[in-house]
Amino acid sequence: MSMETETPARGRRLIVLLPLLIFLGLAGLFLTQLLSGRDTSEVPSALIGLPAPQTNLPALEGMNLPGLDSSQFAGKVTLVNVFASWCGPCRDEHPVLLALSQDKRFVMAALNYKDQPENARRFLGNLGNPFQAIGVDAAGRAAIDWGVYGVPETFVVGKDGKIAYKHVGPLTPGSAQTLLLPEIEKALAAPG
Repeated sequence: MSMETETPARGRRLIVLLPLLIFLGLAGLFLTQLLSGRDTSEVPSALIGLPAPQTNLPALEGMNLPGLDSSQFAGKVTLVNVFASWCGPCRDEHPVLLALSQDKRFVMAALNYKDQPENARRFLGNLGNPFQAIGVDAAGRAAIDWGVYGVPETFVVGKDGKIAYKHVGPLTPGSAQTLLLPEIEKALAAPG
């Protein structure tokens, strides 16, 4: 057999093996992530420990509540929930927010994301309003400043005005109990 016929045969074998090598590489990467023990569903926030973004959003008309103003965070723990009436998971988490609103040790505020005011009012009118302030972010600019990936998201802002925790996705009774409430307790205990 000559070198000329041997080289194309070797090339064909490499082409056949290439998908297998790529698959094995990806499988190794996924296995490493799986065995690392890290929660891959948790999305880190670059804003944790930093002051909450300067935000001054107009109030949701017809609700008789103030808008979202980050200067009002100083000296108190504030939960900032990002929601929209068109968001299905927001509807799912709403009973959890209503339950949290019974705890008067912290303020609950909302950033209403890219929503129609009449739809947001109807949403809160039908499901109940857990918020003490609601800011309208019609263009979505404030959500970008807050590093929002999508709705719903919930932030814990400490008495010092810094973001202490971020929860991505809908709150469930379980995630509120095991993830959010411990972070609220830490923020409440911290000097302000």
